[in-house]
Amino acid sequence: MAESSPHLSFPITLQHEHRLIFTRDVFAPDNLTLAQTLAPREPGENVRALVVWDAGLETPFPGFAEKITRWFAARGEAVKLAAPPVALPGGERIKNDFSQLELVWKAIEAAGLCRHSYVVAVGGGAVLDLVGFAAATAHRGIPLVRLPTTSLSQGDGGVGVKNGVNFFGKKNWLGAFVVPHAIINDLSLLHGLPVRERRVGLIEAVKVALIRDAAFFEFIAARVPALARFEPEAFEAVICESARQHMEHIATAGDPFERGSARPLDFGHWAAHKLEQLSEFRVSHGEAVAVGMAIDLIYARRIGLLPEAEAERILALIQGLGFELFAPVKEIRSATGRQDMLDGLEEFREHLGGRLSIPMIRAPGVRLEIHEIDSGVVKAAFDELRERYG
Repeated sequence: MAESSPHLSFPITLQHEHRLIFTRDVFAPDNLTLAQTLAPREPGENVRALVVWDAGLETPFPGFAEKITRWFAARGEAVKLAAPPVALPGGERIKNDFSQLELVWKAIEAAGLCRHSYVVAVGGGAVLDLVGFAAATAHRGIPLVRLPTTSLSQGDGGVGVKNGVNFFGKKNWLGAFVVPHAIINDLSLLHGLPVRERRVGLIEAVKVALIRDAAFFEFIAARVPALARFEPEAFEAVICESARQHMEHIATAGDPFERGSARPLDFGHWAAHKLEQLSEFRVSHGEAVAVGMAIDLIYARRIGLLPEAEAERILALIQGLGFELFAPVKEIRSATGRQDMLDGLEEFREHLGGRLSIPMIRAPGVRLEIHEIDSGVVKAAFDELRERYG
C-alpha cells in the first residue's frame, strides 16, 4: 500500500456539448426535432418529460398547450408527457416570486421525474431562467431542453448556460451554471410576437457584434431599416448569428462558468440590471440594455476610449432599430431612482466576486476591460443621456 499523503489531488474532466438546433413549428405533428432530442438515457428506456411553458404564448398562439399535448400523444410510448404541461406567467416578475419556483419543483416531484427524465422549458428568458434553476436543483440536476420563444432568448439568454431567480432584490442572486441537454430555436415563433418582444433581441445582437465582430456589426448597420420593420430574412439572419456568436463565446473563450472577473457579454449590463430592478421590471431586459449601452458608449467617448463619430454612429443605429435611450428611465418611480442607478456598479462588482471588470469598446469589434469607473463621469454620461433623449 502506498504511503498516505496529507494532500490528494485527482483531475476531473467533464465533456460538455453545447447544442443549438434550428427548426420551424416544432410542435407540428410531423416535426421530429424534439423527439430526436429527447433521446433515451439508456437503451430500451421510454422517455418521460415535463413541459413547463410561458402562458403568455396563448395570446399570439391560441391553443399552444393543446398543440404540445397532441404532439406528445402522437409519439406513443417512446416519448411521453409525465404530466399535463405546466403554465407559468412570463416576464421578469416571476423570478421575484419564489412560489413560482416551488410550483415547478412540486410539478417535478408529483410527476416522479428522475435524472433519466427531461424538463422541457418553453418561453422567454425569465421562464427559461426559473425552470432551468428548478431542473438544475431537483435531484441534483434533471436534463433540460430549452425552447426559447422570444427574440431575446433565441439570440442570447436562452442559448447560454446560466439559470437563476432574483433574491434579496438582486438579479439572479440564486442560480446555477448548467449546460442544457439541447436548445431548440423555433424560428416561426419570432414572427408572432408583439413588436416590443420582437425588437428586444436586436439589442443583444448589436452588443455581441460590438464586442466581438466588426463584420457582424456592419451587417446589422447595412440592414437597420429592414430590421426595424422585422423583415423575415434580415431579422432571422441577425437573431441566428447573434445566437451563434453568444454560443461560440461561451464554448471557446475559456470561462463558460464565469470563474474569472471578465464579462464581455455583459457590455452595457451593469446599468441595465439596476434599471430593471428600479423600474420594478416594467422595463424589459432588452430595453434596459439599450439604455445601459448608451451610458457606456457616452462614458467611453467622454474618457477618450471611443471616437465621437463612432459613438454617435452606434447611438444612431440603436435608435434606428426602434429603441428609446432615455424613456425607460422614466419608469423609475422613486424620487432618487436616477441616482440609485449608480449603485448598480457596486452590485456588479459584488456579482463578479469583488473586482470590478466592465467591458468597453474602442471601436466595433475592439473590446477592452476597465477596472475602475469614475462615478462623476458616469453621472455626466447619464445627465447627457437625459438632456439629449429625455
